[in-house]
Amino acid sequence: MQIVTRPVDLSSCDFPEQLDPLLKRIYQARGISNQEQLDRQLSCLPKPASMQGVPAAVTRLVLALEQKHQIMIVGDFDADGATSSALMVLALTAMGYTNVEFLVPNRFDYGYGLTPEIVDLAAQKSPDIIITVDNGISSVEGVAHANSLGIEVIVTDHHLPGAVLPAAVAIVNPNQPGCDFPSKNLAGVGVAFYLLSALRAELRRKNWFAEQNRVEPNMASWLDLVALGTVADVVPLDQVNRALVYQGLLRIRSGRCRPGIQALLRIACKNPARLVATDLGFALGPRLNAAGRLDDISLGIQCLLTEDAEQAMNTARALDELNQDRKLIEQDMQREALTIVEKLVFSAEAELPSALCLFQPDWHQGVVGLLASRIKEKYHRPVVAFARGDSGELKGSSRSIPGLHIRDALDAVATQNPGLITKFGGHAMAAGLSLEENKLPEFEQAFATQVAKSLSEDDLQAKLVTDGSLQADQLSMRTAELLRDSGPWGQLFPEPCFEGDFVIMQQRIVGEKHLKLVLAPHGQSQLAIDAIWFNIDTAVWPNHNAGVVRCVYRLDINEFRGQENLQLLVQHIQSMNNN
Repeated sequence: MQIVTRPVDLSSCDFPEQLDPLLKRIYQARGISNQEQLDRQLSCLPKPASMQGVPAAVTRLVLALEQKHQIMIVGDFDADGATSSALMVLALTAMGYTNVEFLVPNRFDYGYGLTPEIVDLAAQKSPDIIITVDNGISSVEGVAHANSLGIEVIVTDHHLPGAVLPAAVAIVNPNQPGCDFPSKNLAGVGVAFYLLSALRAELRRKNWFAEQNRVEPNMASWLDLVALGTVADVVPLDQVNRALVYQGLLRIRSGRCRPGIQALLRIACKNPARLVATDLGFALGPRLNAAGRLDDISLGIQCLLTEDAEQAMNTARALDELNQDRKLIEQDMQREALTIVEKLVFSAEAELPSALCLFQPDWHQGVVGLLASRIKEKYHRPVVAFARGDSGELKGSSRSIPGLHIRDALDAVATQNPGLITKFGGHAMAAGLSLEENKLPEFEQAFATQVAKSLSEDDLQAKLVTDGSLQADQLSMRTAELLRDSGPWGQLFPEPCFEGDFVIMQQRIVGEKHLKLVLAPHGQSQLAIDAIWFNIDTAVWPNHNAGVVRCVYRLDINEFRGQENLQLLVQHIQSMNNN
C-alpha cells in the first residue's frame, strides 16, 4: 500500500480569512477555491427548468392531474430506487394526484429496468402513464412495448445512456445528450426531486393549490429521502449533491424525517442528532438494499412510505433481519472468491491479473455486486462477479478502480465482440451486465485485454491518499467537530484522512476482528488517544512487536454511555520498527 499526500496549492484560492487554515488546505485539495463553492443552501441549486426533458414531463403530468390519469411508478431495486419511488408517490399524492401506485418487481424474475415483462405486469393495473425512477434510459424495448399498449412513459434516470434512447414522451436525465444541466452527478432520487420541484412550481403558477383549497407541499420536507438515496448510491458529492445531502441531514438531525428513517436509525443504534453522511451509506443504505438483494425492495419502500411509527419499526426490523442474512451469504461468497483469486495468483506465478472475473454456480445474484466491491478493495483490480440467472444466462456486477471507466470498458468489449454481451449499463465505477454462460471464457479474455489497454502498472498500485499530518494540538475534539460539521463528505469529496507516526501503547481484539488501540504521537507519550481499526487481518494483528508505526486515520467522535471522546478511525498501519 502506497501512502500519498494530496497536493495543495492555496495561491489561487479566495477563502475568507476567518476560515480555519486546516479547512482551507482540505477544501483546496478537493478542488474548492472560494467560499461560493462551499454554499450548502438550497438557493445555490440550479433551476429545475434547466434540465432537459423537465418541461415536457411537467406538461404531461399537469394533464394527468387534470384528467385524473392512473400513474404507475416503476423503480429500481436498491436504496436509490426505493427512495425515488417513495418520493414520487408521496409528492404526487400531496399535490393532489389520486391514482398513484408503485411497482418494483422481483429483480430475479423480471430483470433490471423497464423490461417488456414489467410493462405487461404494470399493464394489469391499466395505468395511463408509467414513470420510471432510477432506471429507464436503456429500456428501449420496454418503452416501445408500453407505447404499443397505449401507455405513455416518462423516464427519470441518471445512468449513462446508450446509442439509442427510448421513445418516451419525456426523458429527464442530466446525462442525456444535449442536456445543459450543470451537475451530471445527481442520483435517481435527485432527478426525481428536480422534476417534482418543477411540477409543483407549475401547479403554483396555475393557481392549482389555491383553487383546490389544498396546502401547497414543501419540497424540502422530503430532503431526508433525497439525502439517503444520494449517499447510498455513492454518486459524486459535487456542490449540488452536497447541498441536497446537507439539507436532508439537517432535517433528520432535528427529527423532521420520515417515520421509516427514524425506525432505521433506531435499529442501527444511530443518534439522529449526531448523524453524518457516512451513517446513511453504511447503516441505513445496506438495510434498504438488503430487501432488493435478497427479496423484494417493496418492503423498503413501504418502510419509507408509512406514516405509522409502529409499522415503520416492524418493517425496519424485517429489513434488519434481511441484512443479517445478506451478511452471512456475502461472507461465504467472499471466502470462495478469495480461494479463486489465490489459485489465479498461484497459477500465474504470483502475478495478479490486471482484471478479475469471478464465478461460482451457487452464488447469489443479488449479492455479487457487494462481492465485486470487496474483492476490488482487497486487490485493487477491476472486478466482475457473476452468478447464474435464468435460462443459462449469467448476471454480472462490476466494480472499477480509478483510471478505468467500467461502463465504457464494457461498451468497448461489446462493440469489438458483437453478441458477446447480452446487455449492460451503469456508471464509471460500477456497472451490470448479462451474457450466456458458455461465453464467459471469451468475455474474460476480452475484458482483460480491454483493461490492459486502459490501465498502467501505476494505476494497479493501491494508493491511500491523505491530507498530510496534524499537529499534536489538532488531535482534539475541536478538530473532530470542525471536520464533522464541514461536510457532508462522500464520493469524490472524501472525508479528511491524515497520516502520522505513533507509538502503540495498547492493542487488543474486540468483537471478532476489530483492533482496539491506544496510540500516542511519536515523542509525546503523554498524549494517549483511543483508536480502532475495523476488520483487520487477525493473522497479522495484534502485533506486539510493532513499536513505532506510520498510521493513516480519520478523526472521529465516539459516543459511549452519554460520554463523547476523541477516537482515531485507523485506515492503515505500517510498522516503522520492530523493537
